Amino acid sequence: MKLLVKFNLVFLVLFSLAIAACGLVSWEMLHANAEAEIAENARLLMANALAVRTYTNKEIKPLLDTQIKYTFLPQSVPSYSATTVLGFLHDKYPDYFYREPMLNPTSPKDRAVDWEADVINQFRNGKAKEMFGERDTPSGKSLFFARPMTITDPGCLLCHSTPDAAPQTMIEKYGSSNGFGWNLNETVGAQVVSVPADVPLARARKTFETFMASLAGVLIVIGVILNLLLWLMFIRPVTRISALADRVSMGELDAPDLQINTRDEMHTLAESLARMRKSMVQAMKMLES
Repeated sequence: MKLLVKFNLVFLVLFSLAIAACGLVSWEMLHANAEAEIAENARLLMANALAVRTYTNKEIKPLLDTQIKYTFLPQSVPSYSATTVLGFLHDKYPDYFYREPMLNPTSPKDRAVDWEADVINQFRNGKAKEMFGERDTPSGKSLFFARPMTITDPGCLLCHSTPDAAPQTMIEKYGSSNGFGWNLNETVGAQVVSVPADVPLARARKTFETFMASLAGVLIVIGVILNLLLWLMFIRPVTRISALADRVSMGELDAPDLQINTRDEMHTLAESLARMRKSMVQAMKMLES
């Protein structure tokens, strides 16, 4: 097997190992970054919802408190404001949404579906203070981030303890069948945000494919350059020296010396061969005389 073939086999093995190692490390890193990006988007959406709730509770609700005697304005309810404001975001970005599902809501549209009810019950059982999870949706995989909604403000019970204690205007608007029987420190629902997982993961896959293609291209170019250098610096001089040694061994003692214009081991080997040829010529002359 020729030296150049052996070199390329070794290079191919090293090339494969390098590609595998870099691919594993880079994919794990990109995948972790994508998951962190998804989680950060979920936390950011949750923070926006909390900011709207806080603003409504501190700035809007006090201005509308007197209106509840004449008409119930849902705009004074923090959950209504948060879901409405982030509903506008959902209109533009349909894969992002925010909900405040409850087991016994005042408005039927806020009633928890099966998977939301499971999340709320886990919060009610004290198994978690917040929860990340993944679920399949018609548009692809989606990550949800949930936090429990626990009654810590006694003011909430003015509308949700019993129908008799609730404002009459609220009863007229929503009826007396739903949204009552809440207790202080009870978890009645959850804040849930969902963000798409496919987009960051697809971006990570695209980056991974581009990186791996670039790495393969670089290694191929390096391989070509190394093959060229190996041929110019080693294979060609060794081939010439080997051919000259064959001629000398066959009795061609008048073969011309090789001119190696480098100051390396190839030059030293050519000079050694030239000295050996001259010694053989002198030895042959001594034998003839």
